[in-house]
Amino acid sequence: HLAGAGYPVEVLLLGRHENIRSEEAKHNWKTISQMKESLDIVEIHDSAEIPPLKADIIVDALIGTGVKDALSSPYREMVSAINDASGFKIAVDIPTGVESDTGEAHGEAVRADLTLTFHKPKIGLADAAANTGQLINCPIGVPPEAERHAGPGDVLLATKRRFPDAHKGDFGRLLVIGGSETYSGAPALTAMGAYATGVDIVYVAAPETSAPIIAGFSPSLITVKLKGSRLATKNLDKLDAFYEKVDAVAIGPGLGLHEETVEAVRELVKKIEERRLPMLLDADGLKSYPRRVKTSTEAVFTPHEKEFEILTGKAPGRGLEKRGETVRKEAARLGATILLKGNVDVVSDGAHVRYNWTGNPGMTVGGTGDVLSGVVAGFMAMGCHPFQAAVAGAFVNGAAGDAAYHDKGYHLEPLDLVRRIPQVMEDALAGRLRPNLDRQ
Repeated sequence: HLAGAGYPVEVLLLGRHENIRSEEAKHNWKTISQMKESLDIVEIHDSAEIPPLKADIIVDALIGTGVKDALSSPYREMVSAINDASGFKIAVDIPTGVESDTGEAHGEAVRADLTLTFHKPKIGLADAAANTGQLINCPIGVPPEAERHAGPGDVLLATKRRFPDAHKGDFGRLLVIGGSETYSGAPALTAMGAYATGVDIVYVAAPETSAPIIAGFSPSLITVKLKGSRLATKNLDKLDAFYEKVDAVAIGPGLGLHEETVEAVRELVKKIEERRLPMLLDADGLKSYPRRVKTSTEAVFTPHEKEFEILTGKAPGRGLEKRGETVRKEAARLGATILLKGNVDVVSDGAHVRYNWTGNPGMTVGGTGDVLSGVVAGFMAMGCHPFQAAVAGAFVNGAAGDAAYHDKGYHLEPLDLVRRIPQVMEDALAGRLRPNLDRQ
């Protein structure tokens, strides 16, 4: 547009064009790379190649809403060059380096004169005036229906951007607490689901009687052996050393409902809340959670219909709108995000309601909910907001089930989902995956 209006325009691509991932970005790059008469295009492969920026107007379109940590090289150096320049600075959607949920700048961040944010202002921009400058909201024609349904874009929002200088642990450490003398597969499936999202490290705390079976699922699983055959208050102390190591905790898969275990879960939740760790409660963890007690840390509850009644004392009701409103009210009252599993998943944080349409009847097989817990908890461990983690997790888990159904029909097992999650995520990030409009 600027070149067409007669302005001299220089485009700086930070990175290599062959590494562009999304189909939309590839299409746009192909278009501008053919505009050799009206554009000067420079690829910058290293921070040493960043030139002084002398333009009258500088447009920051480096990184969108996915920033959760300090910028790495060469983004950090490019942001410094933008801030050092004398030109008028315009940020696209959000200034690079500013976290969209909190408005916090983790180190270097663009200090824009004007920010043009799309669709709706990001939550954190209200607290980021020092970086946004003047803030103008630009509607882009998103219909209300698109706001209500989970889709591939939610995967993009939930996926943490990877930089070349990343280290082990940068993409989250998760602690899964589950298992009993009866159920050993559930926590392993949760852990495998988390690994499939890209989380770096998963610890599985389980009774010593089931820990060896869990470890046998994969050499990647790190087991923490708890004395005895079930979770109990007497073996909780062994977990104290892990709370400082992890970024999120998932509680519940395969725990059982022995009286000692119910008491231990309630004590465990208190410990996690004291440390302000994000947590996910599922299955027996949910059934052990005190009814109608508001949580004091970021949390996701993943009940099916009966577990929802146990948790809240209320039936979710019939009809999508009714279920959405019931889930919203209960999420607000509990101070948590609720992901109500069903034919259509309902997700709410008490303010927003989203519906997920992926999935199929083959996923009634036991263990798919454990995989879902791992996917959501994995996103949380990577720093994703609980509501966004739940929406993206529901979409990914269901889409993996749909991919498995395409290959195997209804003859599914939970590991079929785990094996397909990486490709589902890659397809979503590359723009190759579309929501199932036939079911909506």
